[in-house]
Amino acid sequence: MELPRPTLPLAGVHPAAWRRPETDIEVVWARHLDEVRAAQRLRYSVFVDEMGARPSAPPGTPDGHDADLFDRFCEHLLVRTRGDDRAPGQVVGTYRVLTPWAAIRAGGLYSDTEFDLTRLRALRPKLVELGRSCVHADWRQGGVILALWAALGQFMERNGLHTMIGCASVGMRDGGHVAASLWSRLQKTHLAPVDRHVRPRLALPVEQLDSHLDVEPPPLIKGYLRCGAKVLGPPAWDPEFNTADLPLMMRLDDLPARYRRHFLAQ
Repeated sequence: MELPRPTLPLAGVHPAAWRRPETDIEVVWARHLDEVRAAQRLRYSVFVDEMGARPSAPPGTPDGHDADLFDRFCEHLLVRTRGDDRAPGQVVGTYRVLTPWAAIRAGGLYSDTEFDLTRLRALRPKLVELGRSCVHADWRQGGVILALWAALGQFMERNGLHTMIGCASVGMRDGGHVAASLWSRLQKTHLAPVDRHVRPRLALPVEQLDSHLDVEPPPLIKGYLRCGAKVLGPPAWDPEFNTADLPLMMRLDDLPARYRRHFLAQ
């Protein structure tokens, strides 16, 4: 089944056009429903089987797939192992991208369901939302996330977009103490200016938790921070995924020089 035409031309990142000959992976944008389904199966494996999430799904979602109402409006970026003429490779990493135009059609961003984003209103025409990012357990030590980020950076630049936001999740199997401690640390070092602050709709009760643990950000969040990302406010609690979600924003103009060279070919 062919997907509807993308809401934004995927300039410069045509499927199968972004390859690294020294690796066994390729980065593609989903063009067919079966490719989106492959990403949803990976998401289910990571979020449900591995992390214990219990998300709801729209009617008609196949068993073993993570899906929500935003999926049909999003572009889906996949990293997969190299296939052959008979079959595509295995999807080992994914992001979904909600463009400004698609967000209008969707009635808002996924982040709108977790945060009051009023102060970001002026940024929305050039803002994309990243979500549902995950990497297969067997590929987390390789270059999968770097390949995803490079494709995202090229997509942003070539389509005149400059700001990315998303919810960076921290597991709460410990009851939320790690998340509270991480927020306590990051608000001192990586907090955005006050005119970019957002408010959680269902706040993690950090005042009731131990916020003095010596914690390190998870690898994905640490990578965002190295790229110049800022925390926009305190975490929200997502009961379905049993995570504390930190609102993060990253602007291409804030990328350090060494990352600009890697992700934007500058």
